[in-house]
Amino acid sequence: MPLSNPIFRRISRLADAQGVRAFVVGGYVRDHYLRRPSTDIDVVVVGSGIALAEALGRELGAKVSVFRTFGTAMVRAGGIEVEFVGARKESYTHDSRKPQVEAGTLEDDQRRRDFTINAMAWSLNGDTFGELVDPFDGMSDLEECTIRTPCDPDVTFSDDPLRMMRAVRFAAQLGFTIEGETFEAIRRNAARIRIVSRERIATELNKIVLSPVPSIGFELLELTGLLELIFPEMHRLKGIERRGKHAHKDNFIHTLKVLDNVARRSGDLWLRWAAVLHDIAKPLTKAYDPRTGWTFHGHEVLGSKMVPAIFRQLKLPLNEHMKFVQKLVFLHLRPIILSEEMVTDSAVRRLLFEAGNDIEALMTLCEADITSGIDAKVKRYMANFELVRRKMKDLEERDRIRNFQPPVTGELIMQTYGIGPCRLIGEIKEVIKNAILDGEIPNDYEAARALMERLAAEKGLKAR
Repeated sequence: MPLSNPIFRRISRLADAQGVRAFVVGGYVRDHYLRRPSTDIDVVVVGSGIALAEALGRELGAKVSVFRTFGTAMVRAGGIEVEFVGARKESYTHDSRKPQVEAGTLEDDQRRRDFTINAMAWSLNGDTFGELVDPFDGMSDLEECTIRTPCDPDVTFSDDPLRMMRAVRFAAQLGFTIEGETFEAIRRNAARIRIVSRERIATELNKIVLSPVPSIGFELLELTGLLELIFPEMHRLKGIERRGKHAHKDNFIHTLKVLDNVARRSGDLWLRWAAVLHDIAKPLTKAYDPRTGWTFHGHEVLGSKMVPAIFRQLKLPLNEHMKFVQKLVFLHLRPIILSEEMVTDSAVRRLLFEAGNDIEALMTLCEADITSGIDAKVKRYMANFELVRRKMKDLEERDRIRNFQPPVTGELIMQTYGIGPCRLIGEIKEVIKNAILDGEIPNDYEAARALMERLAAEKGLKAR
């Protein structure tokens, strides 16, 4: 039953007592038919939504958050959020997505909604409880897996251009198709996205990145012209250049394959962003060698340097999440290079040291980065990755390299030899660190201290 939760009967009784019509509308209705969980309920009242919310709050003994400027109120009870709003119609000015609002009918309210699948409503009043009100045939669009606007799509998207991003996001999340005229209207109105705040765009982008098959969303962003406007660095990955018999792969398509591969393995938003950005510097590092063809030398280094600016531009967080993505972009070639060469203990130790606790995420990204259509090549890489993983496990158990700090500190060197901070201390520490990573000495204090003493003697330092 769609309205089996007791809270709906409470709202029904209170609405009848106040003499107003009330309806559940939008995502809760849509998600019921899609068999998706939903705890956020939107109730439209033909009258005062705030008055009905306050009555429900009193009956439940629940807190009511009132936003009089917007004519809305929120009631939280039993793990459920119910937002009440008065039915309204909206009009927009060309330079803002903030509407002029006035009271309206239920159909006015449904007409202002973004897509037909979000414009369906259930009646909550006693005489029509549970009846579906669907003036724009959203149910048919649900059955046909179609994203379509209730009204003229040019007006819908020009009024609130964020709806273009939402169309793409719903298509990616639900695996739906954007209806032809709706799609063309997004292409016609793409430039309007410039009036939308970066924070709002970032929210939709993150939902696309977290969708079951994120490539659907990014392909639609590219086809509609939105990607070039909101994320030009990714747009520039697209295309193939040929010279003679040499051609490189389309790095946009490759990136989407890697992203989908990661999405099958992990739901982590920031690991998925690392997949989006792992080859972001390839257009800037592309070079042609007549003998070997196209190269992208150093794209991992430049790409890692680009990450902070891209996060800043997209209004993504400039914190440990950004540093995680930056690290994975910088290191993403290392396991691949290891798997192509002789897997030495020294190289694996260095990888463990640099990746630290992010080593599993890095290995997931690298395995996802193998997108060759040649099965034998993929199997060879995966077998070699498994060898790298076994080496890492053995060395980690033996040498405890992950996140290690050299046993000899700068403070110990200064205290032992009575010197202040200087370049020589850094040089001694670096030699000790490399000796441990290269397996020349074990990762313990006694061995590191002995090497420190030998190096200090060579530099003419004497213990106090």
